[in-house]
Amino acid sequence: MKLLRLGEPHGGRLVDRRVDTRKRERLIEEAKECPRIMGNERILSDVWQIATGGFSPIEGFLTQAEYESVVKEFRLTSGLLWSLPIVLPIDDNLASEVNCGDVLAIFDETNPVALVRIEEIFKRDKKLEMDHIFGTRDLSHPGVQKLVYQPNSLIGGKIDVINRPKSIIPEKELEPRETRREFERRGWKTIVAFQTRNIPHMAHEYLQRIGLEIADGLFIHPIIGERKSEDFPPWAIIESYEWVVNNLYPKDRVFLSFLWTWMYFAGPREALHHCLLRKNYGATHIIIGRLHAAHSGYYSEYAAHEFLRTLPIDELGIQPLLLKGPFYCKKCNMIATENTCGHSKSDHIEISMTFIREKLKEGKINEIPREIIRNEILQIALRYINRNRTD
Repeated sequence: MKLLRLGEPHGGRLVDRRVDTRKRERLIEEAKECPRIMGNERILSDVWQIATGGFSPIEGFLTQAEYESVVKEFRLTSGLLWSLPIVLPIDDNLASEVNCGDVLAIFDETNPVALVRIEEIFKRDKKLEMDHIFGTRDLSHPGVQKLVYQPNSLIGGKIDVINRPKSIIPEKELEPRETRREFERRGWKTIVAFQTRNIPHMAHEYLQRIGLEIADGLFIHPIIGERKSEDFPPWAIIESYEWVVNNLYPKDRVFLSFLWTWMYFAGPREALHHCLLRKNYGATHIIIGRLHAAHSGYYSEYAAHEFLRTLPIDELGIQPLLLKGPFYCKKCNMIATENTCGHSKSDHIEISMTFIREKLKEGKINEIPREIIRNEILQIALRYINRNRTD
């Protein structure tokens, strides 16, 4: 198996499934005559990550052999690591009306976005995914909930993308080629990615500053696609991280872009997914903290660390920084971790976004210790906390 250099796209090249101008006009007309589905945010964001190389080396929605290999072995049939199944669910009625060799059009609210050349139509094994991807069949798990309510039929095949799907804030969602050009322009050789789906608190800052200490640059790359219904809306994340970058860090050493994709809450499997994604965007390192991509109560605190330690760095092609979860220590009078603080838990103030979010919803902002989150961030969050997630 070919060994991967740090920062090299997964599989050796960035995929690009967008069509050129002449072909595009023809395919737009073809899309109007094809069977079609209206893509939801999960499907549309997957289409865009495939199209622009975020999901390299994947060029379309997985066929059955690839799907089963990814679910069972966290690898593509080529042997390359890949941990989450990128699939196109369609309802059973449509599945009965199309055949292999047909073309299916994916639309957003108004426009045709992509054409799928159907290679296979097959049934999804949801129990298999629950067991291997999530490690639970508990319907309280948000990833399992999403899975259960998806259609049972899947279509596999490469895609051709003819229009950019509507997303949250396209001008701030740079694609892999754009982030790589920016890193090159800045002369960065080592780039630490920071994954988050939330507004920043002091534990995030602590981890980000570690990244700044050891690399040429810090790549803050928050997910703003579908997450949990109770999460802060995308604009709260955008505004709060823009405040952080503009007011805290050296501007020439931090780069902020937003990632339009969705959260599975699959713990260790999703930690690997985040590694491969950020590698495609040009990162050489990625911070993996406590309960990475995990829903509380389903994974041990450092399950992602344990899983990633089993994977050789020359196969990953990105270096995970396996960092402990920070807290505020009243005796140290600073943010610390179990590796740097010698005091008992009674001296610690845990940093919990769930706690922060609940206090904001209750209007009890004064009960949130400023040692765990900056007041400026709380004021931004306060404006968004009771809004609908998609506002």
